[in-house]
Amino acid sequence: MRSVPRVVLNASILLAPQAGIGRYVGELSRALQQRTDVHLSFTYGLRHGPQLPAQGLSHYSLLRDLAKRLLPSPYQAKRWVERRTLRRALDEQNADLYHEPSLWPQRVDRPMVFTLHDLTHVHYPQTQPADRLRAIEKSLDHALGNARRILCVSESTAQQAMQHYSLNRERLCVTPLGVSAHFRPCSADQSLPTLQPLGLRHRKFLLCVGTLEPRKNLELVFQAVQHLPSSFLEHCPLVLAGARGWGEIPLSLAQLERKGHLIRTGYLEREPLHLLMGSARTLLFPSLYEGFGLPILEAMASGTPVITSNCSSMPEVGGEAAVYIDPTQPEQLAEAILRLHEDDALWATLQLAGLKRAGEFSWERTAELTMSAYRAALS
Repeated sequence: MRSVPRVVLNASILLAPQAGIGRYVGELSRALQQRTDVHLSFTYGLRHGPQLPAQGLSHYSLLRDLAKRLLPSPYQAKRWVERRTLRRALDEQNADLYHEPSLWPQRVDRPMVFTLHDLTHVHYPQTQPADRLRAIEKSLDHALGNARRILCVSESTAQQAMQHYSLNRERLCVTPLGVSAHFRPCSADQSLPTLQPLGLRHRKFLLCVGTLEPRKNLELVFQAVQHLPSSFLEHCPLVLAGARGWGEIPLSLAQLERKGHLIRTGYLEREPLHLLMGSARTLLFPSLYEGFGLPILEAMASGTPVITSNCSSMPEVGGEAAVYIDPTQPEQLAEAILRLHEDDALWATLQLAGLKRAGEFSWERTAELTMSAYRAALS
C-alpha cells in the first residue's frame, strides 16, 4: 500500500440541493482535503478532479437532461453519466480506492469503501416509493457484498446491518457525523432579515427540518398541535423547512396554513437555514427512523433544544441533552412542546447541555475514522 493512498470519491450528489447525505459528502470531503495522508479526487457529472464541484453545475444539468431523452429512465441516465466519469477518473488518477458515500455504488475494478446511512428500506419500506425501494435493494446487495469496508454513521446502524445482512463486524467501521461550525446561536438582530419576511419572531416558533417525506413523521406533528391550547400557534407557529419529497402531505397541513399557524419555507440554502435553526424555540424531530439524525446536532450547536424520538439512532446522537418521545404518541409530543415553552429554566438547561453535546462531534473526527477505514480496506 502507498504511504499516501489515492482515493476517488463520488461527489455527484453535491450537484443537487443538499439534504442530509449531501451535507455529509460536502463536510467529510472538506475535512479530508485538509489532511496530508490522502490524495483525494472527486467525480461529479461528466467531470472529475481534485476540487469539490459547485452546486448545480449547468453542464451537468444539460447533459443529464440529454441522457434522459436517450435512455429508458432518469435513474439509468444518472447511472450512465456517473459510471463513465468514475471509470475515467479511476484510471487517470491511478486510484487505489473508490469511496461511494451515497446510495448508488458503481461496479468498478477497484477496492471500494461504501457508506451505509440507514436501513429505512428494511424497517419502514412503506415510507419509500416502490421504484426507489427496488433500486436501493439492488444497489445495497452489490455494495454490501463487494465493499471491503462499510462505513456506518452510527452504532445503531452498524448493529442493524449485522443483524439483517449477517455482516462480519470487522468489515464495519462506525464513523459518526460531525456538525458544521456555521451552526451556532444567533441574536435577534442577526436573524431579523431571515425571520421578518416570514412573519416570525426570534425564539417564538417551532421548527421541523428535513425533506418532507413519510419517514419524518409529520403526521404526528400535526396531530400533536391539535392537543395544544387553541391560542398557542398564534404566538408560536410551526415552521417546516425542507424540500418536498414523496408521499402524501397530511390534510391537516393545509388547515394549519389557512389559519396562519404553519409556514413552509421549502428548501433553504445554508445561511438562512443556519439562522432559522439558531432562532427557533424548539426543534421537533420525531422521525420514525434515522440512521443518524444530523438536525439533532445542528440544532444543539445552534443553541436550540430538541424534542426527538426514542428509537433507532436518535438517543445515541442526542445523549442526555434532548427530550425523547414515543414517535407514535402525539400526546407525548404536545406535552413536551408545552414543557419547553413554559419552563424557561428547563429550556436553558437543555440549551447548555445541547451545546456541550454538539461539541463532542466534529467532521475532523469523522475524517480521521474514515481514513482508518481507507487504510484497513487497502491493507
